[in-house]
Amino acid sequence: MRRTDRLFDIIQILRDGKLHRAQDIADRLEVSVRTIYRDMDTLVASGVPVEGERGVGYMVREAITLPPLTLTTEELEALNLGMAIVSEAADPGLKAAAQSLVDKIDAVLPTQTVAEADAWKFAVYPFADAARGFTHMAPLRAAIKSRQKLALKYRRIDGTLTERIIRPLHMEYWGRVWTLTAWCETRDDFRVFRVDLIEEVTPLPELFTDEPGKRLEDYAP
Repeated sequence: MRRTDRLFDIIQILRDGKLHRAQDIADRLEVSVRTIYRDMDTLVASGVPVEGERGVGYMVREAITLPPLTLTTEELEALNLGMAIVSEAADPGLKAAAQSLVDKIDAVLPTQTVAEADAWKFAVYPFADAARGFTHMAPLRAAIKSRQKLALKYRRIDGTLTERIIRPLHMEYWGRVWTLTAWCETRDDFRVFRVDLIEEVTPLPELFTDEPGKRLEDYAP
């Protein structure tokens, strides 16, 4: 398993908001506890809101504030994405401005919110990986708002291509990795898709309504 894929799996484990011991995560993913410790450091450095320590356990916290502002999830996503995109620009002036903005934000963040200054500097995931999913953002978000079914062509982590019919429910941002939670009609179950692995999105001429057992609030990771 590639490290990026393992980090994604760790995020899926932590997203239930409960405290998880490193040993339990290591056993589940069939790696060493030392590997999990390194992965947790990587997630924290990439901006994923992980709390915990070695020997105690880890969990994902929800609230992230920027004094004197309190950011919504979407505002935080926009801020991270905007700085990530500008920091990769060819214009040296824009790159310098993005870095300056990162430094200013880092200077006013509470110490308990981001463990290291580098957490806001996007050094962990290559930009190309995140950028692959950008073209799908608009149709995915539109389909979630309008409750429109989608046909997906999805490249699984083993490289095989699969086709799914889904009800898109929610998008989340995890330190340069976007995920889409959906009810998969093809598998008759909930599924979480990495947006950067989606090859093609096709809106279908069919809307869906909330049904017990198929709603976002029914999803239990």
